[in-house]
Amino acid sequence: MVSKKNKINQPITTAQKLGSVVKSARDIMRTDKGLNGELDRLPQLTWIMFLKLLDDSEKLHEVEAELEGISYKPTIQPPYRWRDWAANENFTGDRLKSFINNDEGILPDGTKGAGLLAYLRNLKSKTGRDRADVIAKVFKDVTNRMISETLLWDVLSKVNDIHFDKSEEVNLLSTLYESMLKEMRDAAGDSGKFYTPVR
Repeated sequence: MVSKKNKINQPITTAQKLGSVVKSARDIMRTDKGLNGELDRLPQLTWIMFLKLLDDSEKLHEVEAELEGISYKPTIQPPYRWRDWAANENFTGDRLKSFINNDEGILPDGTKGAGLLAYLRNLKSKTGRDRADVIAKVFKDVTNRMISETLLWDVLSKVNDIHFDKSEEVNLLSTLYESMLKEMRDAAGDSGKFYTPVR
């Protein structure tokens, strides 16, 4: 039997940390009046984590391009990258929520422009078959369901602690996401077949 003292001194694994971050984010979401159950919470958390994953991926491509001495054009331009708005401690409250929700508003850099979700829905590439087009399809029907600006910021702060530049965290997240899908399927009852993970 492991003593309490030894248990406390054991290092936290990546799986434990990631699970803890996601659980904390979900616990915060449970207190928001705009989200009713897992069928609301999981899609909300999914699009938030997707944008963090995308920004971490873009950062890696930027570093690789710099090392190779070539230019890299990110799919999502400033000020719509995660690092510009979700990780910006000076961009919170109603300004943040309006930026996410509205078709037009004040951007994190203080200028006027398209809101975040409107921007993402309207991404297009020249070929119509690039990453930008996939993102536009993903966000076609996405809305922010959270009502509380404070709780929204708290969720973003939790997700900001996940680092998708580590392949271990990406692999663990896919496992964690599958277990959340199962919870969502169970919560959906008869409609649950639509949330069954595909193998």
